Amino acid sequence: MVRMPASRPAESRPYHHGDLRSTLLAGAERTLREKGTGALSLRELAREAGVSHAAPGRHFKDKQALLDALALVGYDRLGQTLSAADDPALPLERRLTVLARAYLAFSIDNAELLELMYARKHEPDASEQMAAAVDRTVGSLERVIADAQERGEIVAGDPQHLTLLTGATLQGIASFAVGGMLAPQAALDGIEEFVHLLLHGLKPR
Repeated sequence: MVRMPASRPAESRPYHHGDLRSTLLAGAERTLREKGTGALSLRELAREAGVSHAAPGRHFKDKQALLDALALVGYDRLGQTLSAADDPALPLERRLTVLARAYLAFSIDNAELLELMYARKHEPDASEQMAAAVDRTVGSLERVIADAQERGEIVAGDPQHLTLLTGATLQGIASFAVGGMLAPQAALDGIEEFVHLLLHGLKPR
């Protein structure tokens, strides 16, 4: 009787995988969307990827490193979204409308990821890489506002503070849309009015 070789236990599975880091990040984002941060586990991600439990350690020393990397993926994606939408040749109100709509669409489509991104931003040990990622996204809007201030199109003041107020309002709209208090399309359709009121105020003219 010929004995079949015993299958190797999960722990002895090979490290080899085409692009394990990308696979783990994709799996982590899927879990984040479906179950939340608390459900993320390097061991479970390794099982889904078909590699040993130790294999993810070659890319992420622990769950926190995975979360940091996933946040950076989000910032890169948001940066690309804003960069693709921005057109410095547009009049200010139109330019801000396009940027705000792009940000809002990203926020609605990536609510869980965005929450993680902002949570990682405020960690005491946030890396220089994270700070640079924030600058490419939130910083880009701050620079648009600062440039408009120099041209006399926006009131004087700290551009960082004005950006924070604008972002907080936008994020509030996104939260309403994600939470079901406002239809996502209605939120997107209302961006033009939001930017108009932002620039001109509520006082009758």
